[in-house]
Amino acid sequence: MRRLTSGSLALLLLLVPLIWGQEVNGNDGRPTCRRCNLHHCCNCSHSGFTRVPVVTHQALRLDLSFNNITNMTKDDLMGHSRLRALDLHANGLADIHPSAFDSLWSLEELDLSDNQLTVLNPKWLKNLAILEHLNLLNNPYSRLGSPSMFFGLVRLRRLMFGGPALKELRRTDVFGVTELEDLTVHANNLASYDSGTLGDIWPLGCVTLSLHGPFLTNVALAAAVLADVSYPETPIVLKDLHLIGNQSVLPFRESAKKRIRSLSFRNFSVSDATLVDFLMVLNGDPLSYLHVEDVTLKGEGRWEKANKTDYKSIDQFFLRNAVVVDVYKFVSFLQLGFLLYYPRKVSIINCGVFVMPCETSKLLVNLQYLDLSDNLLTDLTIAESLCHGAPTLKELRVLNISGNPLKSLSMISHLVTNLLKLTHLDISRTLYSSMPSSCSWPSTLKYLNISRAKLKATTTSCLPRSLEVLDLSYNDLKGFSLDLPLLRELYLSGNKFLGLPAGQHFPNLQTLTMQFNTLNMFGLPDLKSFGRLENLQAGYNKFICTCDFVNFLQSQLKQNGNVKLTDRKDGYVCDSPLHLHGKLVSQVRLSVEVCHRVLFVSVSCGVALLVGLLLCVLLWRLHVFWYLKMTWAWLKAKRSSQKQRRATADSEALLSFDAFVSYSERDAGWVESFLIPELEEPSEDGSSSTSSSRPLSLCLHKRDFLPGHPIMDNIMNAIEHSRRTIFVLSENFVQSDWCRYELDFSHFWLFEAGGDAAILILLE
Repeated sequence: MRRLTSGSLALLLLLVPLIWGQEVNGNDGRPTCRRCNLHHCCNCSHSGFTRVPVVTHQALRLDLSFNNITNMTKDDLMGHSRLRALDLHANGLADIHPSAFDSLWSLEELDLSDNQLTVLNPKWLKNLAILEHLNLLNNPYSRLGSPSMFFGLVRLRRLMFGGPALKELRRTDVFGVTELEDLTVHANNLASYDSGTLGDIWPLGCVTLSLHGPFLTNVALAAAVLADVSYPETPIVLKDLHLIGNQSVLPFRESAKKRIRSLSFRNFSVSDATLVDFLMVLNGDPLSYLHVEDVTLKGEGRWEKANKTDYKSIDQFFLRNAVVVDVYKFVSFLQLGFLLYYPRKVSIINCGVFVMPCETSKLLVNLQYLDLSDNLLTDLTIAESLCHGAPTLKELRVLNISGNPLKSLSMISHLVTNLLKLTHLDISRTLYSSMPSSCSWPSTLKYLNISRAKLKATTTSCLPRSLEVLDLSYNDLKGFSLDLPLLRELYLSGNKFLGLPAGQHFPNLQTLTMQFNTLNMFGLPDLKSFGRLENLQAGYNKFICTCDFVNFLQSQLKQNGNVKLTDRKDGYVCDSPLHLHGKLVSQVRLSVEVCHRVLFVSVSCGVALLVGLLLCVLLWRLHVFWYLKMTWAWLKAKRSSQKQRRATADSEALLSFDAFVSYSERDAGWVESFLIPELEEPSEDGSSSTSSSRPLSLCLHKRDFLPGHPIMDNIMNAIEHSRRTIFVLSENFVQSDWCRYELDFSHFWLFEAGGDAAILILLE
């Protein structure tokens, strides 16, 4: 195995923090955490830190949970005077310097739970005068310590302490705690308690106690703790209790004297005999709310002896996650029928209930709210529970049977028809696959939830017209064309709608959700069809980002219209066209060419026509057309001349003139009175003034151009059929366009014919 050198080891140590998403500070070796959002909330949890990282001093909330910070020095949090919340949960923290939190003057929440603190030091909290929430749960300290570490925390409202090692609670331990909204004490192994320790805290909100050991082994201690926190206005939650034998219910005798009204059990097991004893102990107590969650029933349901108890004050009964150990021997809840006469609200959730006998339903004469969700009710057993549509449960207003394997929507509509005060019905998470053409419902029904079923195709007249809130989300619906004139809220997310439903069906609709459908687009006319729509959620659809849709939606996202899009902007994403796929609609910028194609083409053609017109004028002013025409004519004449030259061996026979005279019309006087006589007419002595023996033959445009032929052709023919071209240069020549044309064409001919064919006469 290759050995590591000192340099390699140093590099490895440098890389270890980077593997955990940390950065190393070069000053003191502390890691740096930069995971802070715009609200200055820094989430540095689950990062493997072994020391408190360097974080911006602007941080308001700092989450350091689930790291490996085992100790804190006095300088780790120096400068964080703005910090309001600090979470050090589950770090294995064992040592905290007494001055570690001194600079946290603004701290309101501190979580030190699930660490290894064996001793609590009052000096930690001496400067935290505005602390409101403190969590010290599940640390291995055996006592809170003296003097009280809570002294001076006058704003403390939520306190959680205790753990498996807590052995004693003294009256001085909680000095300084005057009132609390929430108190949680985990003392399953508590061995010593000073009566009145928790009794000095008043007013006292909700209290959660874990007293498993004292209820089994030290009834007096458990009774003292329970009595100190028992007030009519204080809800009490008892966790991890196993009531076995009549001794375990004795602590409730003292609390019963305090006339408690709200009692909850969580992670609770009880036998038949103990349950009867419990009911006997609380007999006559004004208990109005009983909550039982995660309960194990170890008996057979034989509770006859409790029939003589009086629980007229019971108003709400909540039971969730109940398990019957020997379900086949269990009798029924009918023997608790004396408890069923009085409650107005009953919830039995996820308890494996497959039927509630009609006889039981008849006992619920005052029931207004019934929740039987997440059980095993079928169409047949729910018919038995509702007495096959007979007029029972006359006071019932809310019925929740969601999460049961129900299949017939028409049956449930028939069963609830005689519930004449029913306003809310929740039949979501069932197995309804179709909607019958018609149904009968109570005329009072206003809220109907059939979400997360298996409804397909479209809605029918089965839905009651009295509805004000309808939830059909997460089905397989494709259309909605039913008139619901009173509907205020409609939830259609998670279906297969291609567009918004027609607004004229819902004249009073105020809230519409259409997320997770297959919407391509929607526009202002769609929204205007809803007369009173205020809130719309339509994100997470397959939008086609056309120009009109993008412009409209961007305007709506800025809340410029009467209808507000209340869901997140990042839910509006383009699905097509392909080049915009995955882009946020709010960030799409489409060009004028794409959005206004007809206008763009029209303007482009107009601009092109204007530019072309201007170019033609410019070319005309620069005589470009003449040059092009002259070039074409010259090429044409050139081909014609070549053919003529090939037809005759003597090229001189093609030349008709000795010279072509190019001059300005303004210089015609000099040409006609001087130049022509000199070259064409013989002198008085019978000889020409030229050195030749004969007069010269000149080509003049006034005399020799063929009438009716284009002037360009005449000029080219004259130059080509003349041995020489004489240019009479003057100011007038320069200003004459035709003279310049003749000069330019002679250049072409000069390059073509070769030699010295041009004669220049400078007149001025």
